Amino acid sequence: MKKKLVALMCAASFVATAFVGCGSNDAANETAEQTTEQVAEQTEQAAATNAPVAAEGELLTGIGTSVSIADSADATADADGTAQCDATIAAVTVDSNGAVVECVIDIAQTKIGVSADGKITSDLNAEYASKRELGDDYGMKKASAIGKEWYEQADAFAAWTVGKTADEISGMAIEQGLATDEDLVASVSIHVTGFQAAVLEAMNNAVAGGAQAGDKLGLGLSTNIANSVDASADAEGTAEAYTTISVLTVNGDGVITSSLIDAVQAKITFDANGVITADTSADVPSKDELGDAYGMKAASAIGKEWNEQAAAYAEYTVGKTLEEVEGTAVEEGRAADADLAASVSIHITDFNNVIAKAVASAK
Repeated sequence: MKKKLVALMCAASFVATAFVGCGSNDAANETAEQTTEQVAEQTEQAAATNAPVAAEGELLTGIGTSVSIADSADATADADGTAQCDATIAAVTVDSNGAVVECVIDIAQTKIGVSADGKITSDLNAEYASKRELGDDYGMKKASAIGKEWYEQADAFAAWTVGKTADEISGMAIEQGLATDEDLVASVSIHVTGFQAAVLEAMNNAVAGGAQAGDKLGLGLSTNIANSVDASADAEGTAEAYTTISVLTVNGDGVITSSLIDAVQAKITFDANGVITADTSADVPSKDELGDAYGMKAASAIGKEWNEQAAAYAEYTVGKTLEEVEGTAVEEGRAADADLAASVSIHITDFNNVIAKAVASAK
């Protein structure tokens, strides 16, 4: 960006100097003024790095996840252990040139307490707010070397990706997990490798789902630990962090124009002494990434895998307003409409919850 600005400024200087040096001609002076004004205008436009990309036509919509359980810790005689899942989620829209038009990033950070006698100590009924939902309550600003909260830094990274291709984002300068790009260091001091991985995956996964230039991108998350179970003498316990994800676009009339649904189901095992037995270095794929390997199809009454059903429900929401989606007939958490139930037999209440969040975030 700075090289472009320097080049433009030099061009402006050269043009103005050339015509002044010639001395006299009013037409030449007028041309010089016009050219200088044009260059100044281009310079101003180039400097607006956070401005939306002027995309035209249909956009691709994508979702990406980068999930780690590496910060999980064993229980000790003095303190509970923690089964921790950090699920970084990126939502993007991409134009026909393969460049990011809009990007939103969030993290579902789920910390589940585990005692030295193999018991879950966290409230199984609690819903975990994402880092973006926590906002200033996350508490990073007071400890930040640059005085910025987590969501502010995530937004700065997302803004940096706008207008860039996957090659440009994958080639960004990083040292020890931190951005060294001079356009980023003043606004992003946290690790960016998870951001980078999630954004690149979202771009790689982006599909034509109906989004158009001018539509707004939204991301919604909802996390619970309700399926976590204690360890016993005979079996390991499981701390399960389950995050449902909605990525969608909304037009000026509040109609959903593209919609994607995914989920991250991180199962962190531990023994009767509260020692983490899961491989904490392993990546945790989302349900959509697992595809047929998730294994729902064999047990499904309609013979469809989880990702197929999630995709069918997402497609059902396209062309509808949030009010229409929330008005979908439901019986015991499942779709009551026969046509919809033929392609979606899993619960849709969590889907509707994150769709509502995503629509609210689409600004």
